[in-house]
Formats: sequence, C-alpha cells, structure tokens
Amino acid sequence: MQSRRVAWAALGVVYVLWGSTYLANRFIITDVPPLLSGGVRFTVGGALLALIVALVAGRRAFVMTRAQFATTALSGLLLPAWGNGIVTLGQQQVSSGLTALLIAAVPLYIVILRALTGDRPGAPTVAGVGVGVAGLALLLLTGSSGSGGTEGNAWWGPLLILVAGLGWATGTFATTRLPVPANPFALAAVQMLVGGVVLLAVSLGLGDRLDVAAVSPSAWWAWVYMAVVVSLGAFSAYAYALAVLPVSTVATYAYVNPVIAVLLGVLVFGETFSAPQVVGGAVVLGAVVLVVAAGRRERRGQVAASVP
Repeated sequence: MQSRRVAWAALGVVYVLWGSTYLANRFIITDVPPLLSGGVRFTVGGALLALIVALVAGRRAFVMTRAQFATTALSGLLLPAWGNGIVTLGQQQVSSGLTALLIAAVPLYIVILRALTGDRPGAPTVAGVGVGVAGLALLLLTGSSGSGGTEGNAWWGPLLILVAGLGWATGTFATTRLPVPANPFALAAVQMLVGGVVLLAVSLGLGDRLDVAAVSPSAWWAWVYMAVVVSLGAFSAYAYALAVLPVSTVATYAYVNPVIAVLLGVLVFGETFSAPQVVGGAVVLGAVVLVVAAGRRERRGQVAASVP
C-alpha cells in the first residue's frame, strides 16, 4: 500500500513537471540546436541520477542481465532519444500547447501496440481510439498555423510530433513487456544516458554547434531546469510509477500534461488556438479518457473472471 501511495505521488510529479517541458523547450530551442539541447539534458540528468543511485543503493543496483540491459538500451533509444529528441525538432514549427495535444495520442498508440501483440482490446477501447484518430485528424488538418507564437508553420511540424509520440509509446510499451532491472531509478538513469549519448552523436554528426554568447539567460535557466529538475525528478518518477502502477493508469499523464502545457503556453508565450484546434484537442483528450477508463474496466473484468 505504501509503495502505491509513493507511486501516485510520483505520478503527480510527472503531471506537473512534464506539463512544463514543452514551454521550457520553447525557451531553449530559440538559442540552442534542438538535438544538442536534448543530448546535454539527458546526459547530465542521467549522470546525476546514476550518481545518486550508486550512493544510495550501491553499484549493485546497476547489475543487469543481458536481456534487462537490452530492454533498457532499447527504451533509452525510444524514450529520450526518439521521443523527446524528435519533439524538440517538431517544436521549431509547432506551439508548445499544440505539441502537448498531439503527444496526448500516446495511449492510443499503446492500444494499437497491444492489439498487434495479441492483446485484443474491447469495443469501448477501440471506439476510444477511433474518436482519438478523428481528433488528431482535425488537429493535423488545421496544421501549425494559427497555433500562435511558433517560429514557423511548416506542414511537417505536427506530423513530426506524432512520430515522436510513436517512439514514446513504443518505449513505454516495451518496458512493461520485456525484462527490466529491479531498480526503476537505475533503469531511468541508464535510459537517459543512452538517449543522451545518441542525441549528442546525431547532433554532432549533423554539425550542430553551440554559440554560447548567443544563448539568452532564460534559455540557460530553462536548460538547467530540464537537465536537473525535469530529468532527475520527472523521468525517475515516471520509471517508478510505471514499475508499480498499471500502464494505463500511468498513461493518464497524457491528458493532464496537455492541459498544463496549454495553460502555460497561453499565459507565458501568448499562444492562441483556432476553434477547430480547440475542438480537435478536446476530442483527443476525451478519447484518451475513454481509452484509459475502458482499460481499467477490462482489467477488473479479467480479475473477476479469474476468481473461482
């Protein structure tokens, strides 16, 4: 019971901190190459978390079987590198609020992954996915224009965000189906280190360079906040919550984070939304609520059926 309380507290941390990441990214990528910013963020955050885990739990916390390390490395590639890395690229063209609404599709992806691996979802879950797809289509049709405060309006911006969400959903799904280390904080530390190194390698390979003199104080503070507070707090909290709570419960962050992100985008950057975007966002969030609720009912039914 105590572990579940801690897990719910950890999920609350995820709600708040991840909801603020989209706004923080907006500050950073105006002055820092996106992939470079993510690479430094996750490398620093992962190293700090690894140091804390080693001091508190000892180096044995990082002992993994080959299968556990493979899962950790794979999820590090899919979560921090693919998921967060591509998000920062997309945010060059898409407002922070609209980005968060598109990322809200993650639970819908997870349902599709469940179906592809033989876990057939019920009719309410399928209906929720259908509603969500309709909402995403509306958001994509409106594009990034009219979202307010963006640096550009390229048609590929929203699509890139959806691709990022696919990576995040796949990484989340993999960690619930494949062998993982017993210590969730060690898992999170290695995930961030793997993702950070991958992002740095890609960034340097693309020729990204940092002009220190051109980075504004607000970008520096946002970068430190993302590397230390968000990476240490939110990423490790997410790993812990995922280890204790059902994946569909943890997935509720997907309809809490966008609300926080939209509010922050409006209040800080003055982002605006067209009427179709408001409707599309509401439809996506409503679909996510339906999917999560249907998943809970399905599990309760399975438990009841297994009781003699």
